[in-house]
Amino acid sequence: MPSNKSWETAYAARDDLHKYGDNGLGLFALSLRFGLDDLDTLAADSLVDGPDDKNCDIVHVNLEGKYAILMQCYQAQTAKSAAPAKKAGDLNTALGWLLGEHIDKVPERLRPAANELRTALKNNDIERFHIWYTHNLPESQNVKDELRVVENTARAILNDLYKINDINVDVSEVGKNKIHELYKATSSPILLEEEICLKVCEGYSMSGPSWESFSTAIQASELHRLYKKYTTNMFSANVRDYLGSRRSESNINQGIINTIKSNPEDFWAFNNGLTVLTNNFRIDGNKIVVSGLSIVNGAQTTGAIGSSKEPPSQEAWVQIRFVKNRTGGNTSNIIRDIIKYNNSQNTVEASDFRSTDSIQKRLKEEFKKIPEAEYNGGRRGSGSEVIKRNPNLLRSPTVGQALASFHNKPEVAYHKKTDIWVSDNLYSTFFNDKTSADHIVCAYTLIKSLENYKQSLQNKAKEEELVEADEEVLKYFRERGSIHLLASAVSGCLETILDQKIPNKFRISFGVKTSPKKAEEIWRLILEPTIPFCPNLTDALKGGLRSAESIKEACVTFRRMVNSTRSQNKSTYEEFSSFVHIG
Repeated sequence: MPSNKSWETAYAARDDLHKYGDNGLGLFALSLRFGLDDLDTLAADSLVDGPDDKNCDIVHVNLEGKYAILMQCYQAQTAKSAAPAKKAGDLNTALGWLLGEHIDKVPERLRPAANELRTALKNNDIERFHIWYTHNLPESQNVKDELRVVENTARAILNDLYKINDINVDVSEVGKNKIHELYKATSSPILLEEEICLKVCEGYSMSGPSWESFSTAIQASELHRLYKKYTTNMFSANVRDYLGSRRSESNINQGIINTIKSNPEDFWAFNNGLTVLTNNFRIDGNKIVVSGLSIVNGAQTTGAIGSSKEPPSQEAWVQIRFVKNRTGGNTSNIIRDIIKYNNSQNTVEASDFRSTDSIQKRLKEEFKKIPEAEYNGGRRGSGSEVIKRNPNLLRSPTVGQALASFHNKPEVAYHKKTDIWVSDNLYSTFFNDKTSADHIVCAYTLIKSLENYKQSLQNKAKEEELVEADEEVLKYFRERGSIHLLASAVSGCLETILDQKIPNKFRISFGVKTSPKKAEEIWRLILEPTIPFCPNLTDALKGGLRSAESIKEACVTFRRMVNSTRSQNKSTYEEFSSFVHIG
């Protein structure tokens, strides 16, 4: 096994994760696996804080990606041969409370996460359920045995209580070796580096200035053999991996399985085939010998074929093209573009395809004038950018969410983070000719200020017993979507706070000379007098922050309360107003 020092060094350098304790490692692993780069926002939404979490350290529900994650996290402070198996077994307890116990008996700090996940399961919104035991020690057989029981528990609960028996359940020990694999995949898209020989039919070669390819076909049974041996390591360059097969006529993967069983001789014509990235390849008669292999398009085809118990008929053939970088190495721009454009249907990279439009280009130029601020114009970060934290970078997904919250659409911010970049209508609502870099800083730092406020309140609760008012605020913050709703409510009070009419909120900013760090300090001026009213927003969070009417009513109530205390906070509001620009 290669040295794990690389990921350990990278994790140690992430000083922004230290404040989350053992959970910081879980967040780091999630960033490597799912390309999630704004980990403070992820933590604010998904960490279950406090001692009564029933062994649920992280509960993350991603409706757009149709997956959910339950994680137990552990970090050993000294070297050990294996992680404690008991903590893996604790995931049985976590599943019972999260999915099985009557909701009124679930601890308050866990109840919002339980409600969100249960609703998503009942609505058939989850296709993959990841249950991870994440730690910094070698993987072990004892933990593997415990997790086998956890998987049985998960499947029993899903089948008995939710009548779901076809969800893809991934119960994994994500220890130091697995994290090493995830880390390596961020810097090298080809994890599987063995030399592999495959029988092929006739084919043809194509090449460009920096790439060379060979297009041919292989028997589907060869894919079945490779998948059984290498599983998801075959997909290290494919951000989607294999999504699993559900028995639904509309599901592509189940359709692949049905086709290859019923029409094996026609599979070549019915299926789009695979694109495979290699370090090198050579043709040897009716065989191709590849050095290194990663499927950048066709993971669903491969997974569907490979997950079948029996190999497909010898009559089934699959189109395949092998592509290599002619200039050597596997981290060049051409490799990144091959991966990107072969996965153009993948919504995870949705913002990447806005990065060349005129609005994003203009915003990137405007950001050059703002101190201590960087903006990538919608471009998705590379693997190294996921690992390394750039404290000055305003990350595109959070920017979209911040603009949606600021402009009275918190339900869009929470539930449609990707759609903001995919939907032309939503994109133009928040990114248009009126959107400026300094306005983005204003909206973005409101979200960040609220995340920091929540974190400071959580830290305070660990050190002392909170007064009743603070406990009520923390209870509000534990609700899913609470930060986006509160940001929208505060934004809706700006006319009251500034004591003037605002015809267009896109004109609000703190000016081009104000850094994001300074902007957060400015927002903190008005958080103290306004946040105590946030419990009045709770009704709008019932049902998962979906009712536009409930959101509007709650924000109106919040604004009335802020207005009723305006005279007591006049000097604070005037100080805040002195920093605000309305262009």
